[in-house]
Amino acid sequence: MSTVLHEPKLDTILMVEKAIKDAVEHPSRTELWRSLPRKIQYQTFKRILKYLEASNKIVFDKNRIVWVAADNPKLKKLLEESVKIR
Repeated sequence: MSTVLHEPKLDTILMVEKAIKDAVEHPSRTELWRSLPRKIQYQTFKRILKYLEASNKIVFDKNRIVWVAADNPKLKKLLEESVKIR
């Protein structure tokens, strides 16, 4: 069993979320980790990804990370333009 060095802070979690949302293509773990504006330990990064997956904000498609949270602007636009059923 691995020892957790420290828990990620909220600003670090939000930074990773923003990086996933802003990515042009679905990044791999390594690509995302290297693209972060502020460097973090890989162990902390993996812990954040586990949290995001457990909270249903991301899914893994093979080796790629896909943002699936309901705050997607394309989803909001689609719901606004869709036909309403009673």
